[in-house]
Amino acid sequence: LDVIGYYSSAQQGEVETVTRRKVKRLLSFQRYCHASRLLRGLVPHTPRSLHLLDDDYLGQAAHMLSKVGTWNFDIFLFDRLTNGNSLVTLMCHLFNVYDLIHHFQLDMVKLNRFLGMVQEDYHSQNPYHNAVHAADVTQAMYCYLREPKLAEHLSPLDIFLGLMAAAAHDVDHPGVNQPFLIKTRHHLASLYQNTSVLESHHWRSTVGMLRESGLLSHLPADMSRDIEQRLGSLILATDINRQNEFLMTFREHLDNQDLDLQLASHRHFILQIALKCADICNPCRVWELSRQWSERVCEEFYRQGDLEKKFDLEISPLCNQQSDSVPAIQIGFISYIVEPLFEEWHRFTEPSLLSQTMLDHLHKNKANWSSLRCAHTPSDVQGRSQAEEPEGEVGEGADIP
Repeated sequence: LDVIGYYSSAQQGEVETVTRRKVKRLLSFQRYCHASRLLRGLVPHTPRSLHLLDDDYLGQAAHMLSKVGTWNFDIFLFDRLTNGNSLVTLMCHLFNVYDLIHHFQLDMVKLNRFLGMVQEDYHSQNPYHNAVHAADVTQAMYCYLREPKLAEHLSPLDIFLGLMAAAAHDVDHPGVNQPFLIKTRHHLASLYQNTSVLESHHWRSTVGMLRESGLLSHLPADMSRDIEQRLGSLILATDINRQNEFLMTFREHLDNQDLDLQLASHRHFILQIALKCADICNPCRVWELSRQWSERVCEEFYRQGDLEKKFDLEISPLCNQQSDSVPAIQIGFISYIVEPLFEEWHRFTEPSLLSQTMLDHLHKNKANWSSLRCAHTPSDVQGRSQAEEPEGEVGEGADIP
């Protein structure tokens, strides 16, 4: 890796071999869990790798899937019940719900292989950007696709694209952000010319897995290419650097009341907005779930900061464990990123019970983080599990993300 050479030069050969291996593992985009590429995406036939462990787990997981459209769905519990296969299990279920397998004449072996490859290529060692996050975003996307304002206009292709993009939107994420890849001269930053580096990689990786699995090989070539391009458009929309671009366009459409969901282009734009909402919806979840996600994402930030510090690089914003507390990070994220987008989403979907519920959770969660910021010094609240429950806020009726 270029970054290894960069670090070695900076440290004049003092970086230990074990550290080299750790950095290489952290930033590697070419991990293979099986000796043969022919085995990628296939689940080994051993009891420990079954999706569901026994009848009891099967019953509990099936019960959860019967309520997969509810906003308080606990993806962490579902992942445990499916033995770490929440993404594959959820996607198979939703494809059946929408009859997508029959509609697109999908081969079940190829579908399972593709989904297995996607799940496998998420880095389980990442606290946040892992397959559970992908499953969580997919479940949120399903909730949004069911919004009455949108559902009546969606085609099977729209639904297929929305679910596929949600499942694969962060595949092979290295656990560090774009500025880190740029300043360490990573080959992906050069490949994608420092623009939407991670999102471009997620998309291209998804296309590679689609082709390797042969999932769309039975479709006309022009249709397959169109699906690949539309998936790219959706995944690239999750680039946080394009947040204002999409927010302003969305707001303009709502102000002018000119959204026509009979038009495929307008439906695609709303799918982009829906995916953006699903990707950052953690602060809109009930507090018990939202707080776990907040601590996970900050843990990932802090790991990047530790890596930057180790190699005498400038610590990126939000990545300094000593000065960037979880409450402060979350309050800023909610105020400047989440609230503006979800307020416009509420305008689009109203009257919507789900949309109002998300805003209610969002506001309560923000108040909770404000209480925690006032109650603790930055060193007390570092996101590695130390925040306490704010009195009077969390409990029955305070379902905050």
